[in-house]
Parts: sequence; C-alpha cells; structure tokens
Amino acid sequence: MKEIGQLFLLLGCLFLLFSPIVMAQEVTEDFSAWLELLREDARSAGISEKTLDAALADLVAPEPRVIELDQKQPEKTESVEDYVAARVSPERIAEGRLMLQRYSTWLGRVERTYKVQRRFIVALWGIESSYGRHTGKHPVIPALVTLAYDPRRGDYFRKELLAALKILDEGHVSLSRMKGSWAGAMGPFQFMPSSYRHYAVDADGDGRINIWGSVPDALASAANYLAKAGWKNDQTWGRAVKLTQKLDSSLTGLETRLPLSRWQALGVRRSNGRALPRRDLQASLIIPDGPTGPAYLVYNNFRALRRWNRSNAFAVAVGTLAESYAENRR
Repeated sequence: MKEIGQLFLLLGCLFLLFSPIVMAQEVTEDFSAWLELLREDARSAGISEKTLDAALADLVAPEPRVIELDQKQPEKTESVEDYVAARVSPERIAEGRLMLQRYSTWLGRVERTYKVQRRFIVALWGIESSYGRHTGKHPVIPALVTLAYDPRRGDYFRKELLAALKILDEGHVSLSRMKGSWAGAMGPFQFMPSSYRHYAVDADGDGRINIWGSVPDALASAANYLAKAGWKNDQTWGRAVKLTQKLDSSLTGLETRLPLSRWQALGVRRSNGRALPRRDLQASLIIPDGPTGPAYLVYNNFRALRRWNRSNAFAVAVGTLAESYAENRR
C-alpha cells in the first residue's frame, strides 16, 4: 500500500509539473486555429496574402499584458473628479494655449471647414496624447489580435483588426510605423482603425491620409469625426453646476433632457452661484460620482464627445480643458 501511495504522489507531482505545459500547448493550438479562420475572413474581405503574411506570420500567442491593461482602464477605475484633476493640469492648459497659437492657421481652416471650435480639437489632442507626445509604442496588429481573440469584446476588436489590416493593405502606413496604444488606437488623436477608415482625411493635400505624421491631417480628421457625430459649433459642451435644492433622482442622467429655464426653476445654478444662461438649450444633469460628487449640466456636444469615447469622465475632461484655455489669461 505504501508503494501505491508513493506512485499516486509521483503521478500528482508529474501532473502539476506538466499541466502548465499542456495548457500552454492547448492555448497555442487554439490560437493557431483561430488565426487561420481570421486569415480566411481577411481574404474574403479582399486583403492580400502578402499583407497577411507580413502582419500575422510571427504571431504565436496572445499577449497577456494587453489583456491586463484592458481590465485596468482609468475611465473605469477612477472617479470623474480624480480623472479630470489628473488631466486638466496647469501644464496641459499652458501647452494647449501654445498649440492654439502655433497651429492657428490650420486650426482656422479646420474650424471653418468642419464647424468645430478649435479649442475642442486642441483639447482632444491634449487629453488623448498630450499633444502628440504619447501616441503609444505598441505594435497595433498584435494588440488587436490579442483583444480579438479574447472573448470579452472579441467581436468588436475583430472588426477593428480587419480594418487595421485594410489600412496596411491599402498602403496608408507601413507595418513598422503602425504603432499605438495597447487597444490599437493610433496617432495624436488615438483613432481606432475603423474611425480612421470612416473619418480620416487628407487636409494638407499631399495625397496621403497621414494621421501619424501630418498635424493638419490629424486635426482635420478629429474635426471631421466630431462634425459627423453631430457637433454644434454655436454651443459649448456643458458646465459644472451646483444644486441649491434637493432634486428627484429620476431627473439625473443622460436619459432626461430639460430646457435650461426648467433647470433654473429646479434650483440648478452655475458653479459660482450665478443664474444659468438664458438661452433655452436642452440639457441633462449628470452627477457621475454619486450624490456628494460634482454635478454637470451637459448639452448636445457632450454626447458627441461620448461618441468618441463612451465615458463621462473623458467627455468632462475634454470639455473642461477646452474651456480652461480661455480662463485667467493675462
């Protein structure tokens, strides 16, 4: 009996020793089969074998670091108040003012063409990449392959991956230059591949849509996106407000829209206590951090910013930064 017990112990140890290897082999085999199916879909979409070989040949397994980053997005883990405070800094405001001056000619052209105020374009630039300094160094195709293989949002990222392969196949950028965030977002405005294909434009007239190296192309592409999202250039994004009386919780949230005159009657005031604007815009009241957190009345353009990134924190940060460029200037 003692010998049988020792045998089972030995077998258990061998199982523990080799099971990670077996599991890794199974993942590799599943991934290889999945990748072959992806190739078939890409071929059906008209993507050349040459592009597929260059982009996919060296991929043997998903990248765990990409999945880890996807699960720790700051928009999901930080309060809106903390998110905005960390991004609307004095340094970022000052640099944005410099960008407004440095690219005033191009921003003027873009503003006239797409009817999007330049301060919001520059604010997007600042929030997305610190005005182009942090565009990401991760190869886009491996990142998108990993996220497309992961079942949580696989369908969405599979479409983005096919769009990225199309961009490569059409020669808009080389594989070595196609770098971005862990999520596959590219350039100073962090365009996802599908956004590039739908909204990116050649503003400088050189025959290429170069969001990676042409500031005019990047600025115009961002403005085109917002214009197509329903931007209103005679409005701002919204404003921070204070509540002077308790409101029914059913009135808060993007599902409810009331004219500013109605919010005024309900005791909502500007953050400095003054009355709301007399213009009767439709607005929603959001209190994203809960009853004790900051409150905002948001307009149509807030929703357009959420089309870009479906995060209240992101939209508030862009709007706050845009308005900060004009505040307290000497």
